[in-house]
Amino acid sequence: MRVLLIGGGCRGIALTRELVAEGHAVRAVTRTKARRAAIEAAGAECWIGDPDVVGTLRYALENVTIVVWALGTAAGTPDAVAALHGPRLEMMLSKIIDTTVRGVVYEAAGSAPPKALAAGVAELERMGKLNEIPYEVVDADPADALAWVAAHREAISRLTG
Repeated sequence: MRVLLIGGGCRGIALTRELVAEGHAVRAVTRTKARRAAIEAAGAECWIGDPDVVGTLRYALENVTIVVWALGTAAGTPDAVAALHGPRLEMMLSKIIDTTVRGVVYEAAGSAPPKALAAGVAELERMGKLNEIPYEVVDADPADALAWVAAHREAISRLTG
């Protein structure tokens, strides 16, 4: 299985290590080359892209089984953060149609405004129903990295059966 990890920071690196240790491939997205070394040290393929510019992620979907949208702690202006959980998420979900993606994990907890996270869950539910995309919503507290990683692992396992 190949996971496309979008966001997650240090927690994402910990999740990557667990997935790689289990024999899975991870492609982790970062906006800057400065994070490449940490991502590759965890065993993932580094993808330079920006979830705010979904077109930069289109080819990152190649041979991916699960997409993890872990942007619950994304920083930026309120409008920019809301866009990540609304129009950008919608666009990404529309891009996975007719690909190898078999499920999406959405991080619905973090420092993002509750209204933005709720909008993200609603968008995931809408697109999931419309396009028959299986999904899992994870609301584990990002401040508890161990619980966060465990919750995401469990969500991925449920999606992959």
